[in-house]
Amino acid sequence: MKILYAIQGTGNGHISRAREIVPLLQQHGELDILISGTQADVQLIQEVKYKLHGFSFIFGKKGGVNHYQTWKNMDLFQFRKDMKSIPLKDYNLIINDFEPVTAWACKLQGIESVSLSHQAAFKSRKVPRPKTIDWGKIILSRYAPTTHHIGFHFERYDDFIYTPVIRSEIRNLKPSNKGHYTVYLPAIDDKDLVKLLKQIPQVIWQVFSKHTKTSYTDTNVIVEPVNNEKFNLSMASCEGVFTGGGFEGPSEALFLGKKLLVAPMRFQYEQQCNAYALKQLGIPVIWGSNHNWLPVLQKFVTEPQHHQFDFPNETAQIIQHTVNTFAR
Repeated sequence: MKILYAIQGTGNGHISRAREIVPLLQQHGELDILISGTQADVQLIQEVKYKLHGFSFIFGKKGGVNHYQTWKNMDLFQFRKDMKSIPLKDYNLIINDFEPVTAWACKLQGIESVSLSHQAAFKSRKVPRPKTIDWGKIILSRYAPTTHHIGFHFERYDDFIYTPVIRSEIRNLKPSNKGHYTVYLPAIDDKDLVKLLKQIPQVIWQVFSKHTKTSYTDTNVIVEPVNNEKFNLSMASCEGVFTGGGFEGPSEALFLGKKLLVAPMRFQYEQQCNAYALKQLGIPVIWGSNHNWLPVLQKFVTEPQHHQFDFPNETAQIIQHTVNTFAR
């Protein structure tokens, strides 16, 4: 059996989850991997057969998407060319993690594909989301259309939704508490974060930034370029995690039993939905309308959090179910 696994390359979450899923798919047949997008800081160790430009949202430095750079990065001619270049009919199973080139190619050719992603969970009306009118809803539903859906979310809101895939490297960590706070906010400039975090001098902040290539320290704030191993160790030994409204990062922090504070990216509907769901579960959120983050941060470091999340390791069973159900 031949399997195509198409992965979104924007952000680190999709590829981080793929690290866990790829070896399992390889047990079921000959696997080809496709990645499109330009914004990931982590890599797969396995060979990637197709590397496509795709369509990536470019992170800004002020808490949201950089719309100009995102538009500038678009190449619709290349997108159309890439859609025609993939031999989709050679595969018995096409699995899609929010990857638009393969998704639209399958749709236009009438070929079935399976979304295996966090975004697939939003096909259920039971998933929490803010009651707002947002153009992001259209992007979320049309960005990578598939015929079948298997989703991941913080809770099992529907029968096709599972709890998060937690990487083995995270499951194997031994959590401790050295008192520092780990920060990952890829859409905010590290210099702006330093100015903010220095105002809470009673704790050490370890910031991992997409916007610096060198490490530096300013009083109680340590800034590092994004590094997967260093970030994992920092998160495992921290007291709390301050991060964006993504899915994998908050999931891993909750799995490790860490205090959590999220600040979803502005103009990013999926992150707004994730933050809304976390808010329902008792996790504090800094919304884009809040222009003074300091009181929320002070409360975050001084007050305890009491939560317990059970994210069982059922990835192998999910992959087995996907192959048995959808392979042609």
